Amino acid sequence: MNNTESAADTLFQLGPLAISNTVVTTWGVMLGFVLLTLLLRLSRQPSQLQNLLEAVVVAIEGAIAEVLPAVSVRRVLPFVATLWLFVLVANLVGLIPELHAPTRDLSATAALAVLVFGSTHWFGIRDRGWRRHFRHYAEPSIILLPFHIISEFTRTLALAIRLFGNIMSLEMAALLVLLIAGFLVPVPLLMLHVIEAVVQAYIFGMLALIYIAGALEPTESEMSEE
Repeated sequence: MNNTESAADTLFQLGPLAISNTVVTTWGVMLGFVLLTLLLRLSRQPSQLQNLLEAVVVAIEGAIAEVLPAVSVRRVLPFVATLWLFVLVANLVGLIPELHAPTRDLSATAALAVLVFGSTHWFGIRDRGWRRHFRHYAEPSIILLPFHIISEFTRTLALAIRLFGNIMSLEMAALLVLLIAGFLVPVPLLMLHVIEAVVQAYIFGMLALIYIAGALEPTESEMSEE
């Protein structure tokens, strides 16, 4: 990105820090989650929105249970559910006029991928201890240690680039169609955007869940010890 593009994306300066559109939109999404949570907590009677969100959480819990053992579901649910919902809403923000999805920015998707990377090791160390968790990098042979380490970083990079590339291309395709066809096809284009946003959020969350499951899964040496 050149200096002109960076300056155009900067909304204001906070001391030496340049606050971009991506940062402000991300803050807005997080603030929306906080306000929604407070609203639901202060609500004295169940609402349709609360029932809908409970159904979403139950569906996410069921998806996690398909990958992880029952004992680990409750432990992983808060992080995976928050990640799933955040990525979904961040993808859909691009539908609002004058706003862009934060996930079309590589820095935002890289931050999410780093969170997944850190959480994978956090859950693995918490569940199995740091010795057992890191020992699997040297199995079945210490020769494979560099390859295991490289794979950790490459899959994190791929996770960030996959989401960034899909959302960026989706917004660019929507812009090109609108420029060529005008506003004659808004509804099909809108539906395509929604479907793609949901699919990409699902893929990102599922990959994160698979990585965490891999960290919680006992190795062959651990199973033989048992």
